[in-house]
Amino acid sequence: MELRHLRYFVAVAEERNFTRAAQRLHIAQPPLSRQIQQLEEILGVQLFERDARPLKLTDTGRFFYQHAAQLLAQTHELESMTRRVGKIERGLTVGFVGSTLYGMLPKIIRRFRQENGAVELSLVEMSTMDQIKALKEGRIDVGFGRIRLEDPSIRRVVLREERMIVALPLGHPLIDAKPELSLHDLLNETIIIFPKHPRPSYADQVLAGFHDRGLEPMRIYEARELQIALGLVAAGEGISIVPSSVYGLKRDDVSYKDLDDKQLVSPVIMSMRMLDESADIRRMLELIYVLYGEAKMEHVAPAAR
Repeated sequence: MELRHLRYFVAVAEERNFTRAAQRLHIAQPPLSRQIQQLEEILGVQLFERDARPLKLTDTGRFFYQHAAQLLAQTHELESMTRRVGKIERGLTVGFVGSTLYGMLPKIIRRFRQENGAVELSLVEMSTMDQIKALKEGRIDVGFGRIRLEDPSIRRVVLREERMIVALPLGHPLIDAKPELSLHDLLNETIIIFPKHPRPSYADQVLAGFHDRGLEPMRIYEARELQIALGLVAAGEGISIVPSSVYGLKRDDVSYKDLDDKQLVSPVIMSMRMLDESADIRRMLELIYVLYGEAKMEHVAPAAR
């Protein structure tokens, strides 16, 4: 069995049609059919139910597809990593979701540049979903996002579980209602969620917070990104549930209140290719552990005095 057999099989399995798969692979259909038949003979199993329309995988075929697709992804990852290791110039491209800029990410980038001057660092804003794709395609080397996604090609490190808080317009009655608010207190408000696209995103984490507790907000407004959501809050169009790092974004037209449920959190997740063992990424991860450790000590020290 050769790598081309896997590529041909995955194309047919995903297209569920020999003609479309042949077009995708830029080969004629008869050779493709022969290659799939040859693969079945090598394995001694039937992979497709050929009488079905559209084409269907057998149970064995579904098992084989899961592992074949994973092997091809790892092969692509290995190609990307080998090209990267072979580069003369040292560089890292970092993908990030916008809301991580209000937390530790700027400090991480600044310190990394100070301590690793020979490494050219590039930043690209993109959603968590796009980060996973970009990592596997070799377009970025590290991603900072908020969505928990399982992918065998990606290594994830949860850096922090960030508490969610409520952003309210100045003068809102809930500001002085009680020290901490509950999601139940917010049900009659217009909940401004973000980002609008792509999904899943932080917006779905907020909605899950309500749904997991059997609650349903009366009105939902979808904003394109965090800054627009806060602008709408300031204009009195509704309230928004935001990561607690937004405290650092000073605005004189928005007030923030804590939520009373400690389970309402949004993770900050660093993602890398599973096979990437480059020294630059190891150094970044080590620096992150140091910075988060320092931040934890700074937070604990005042309470201990």
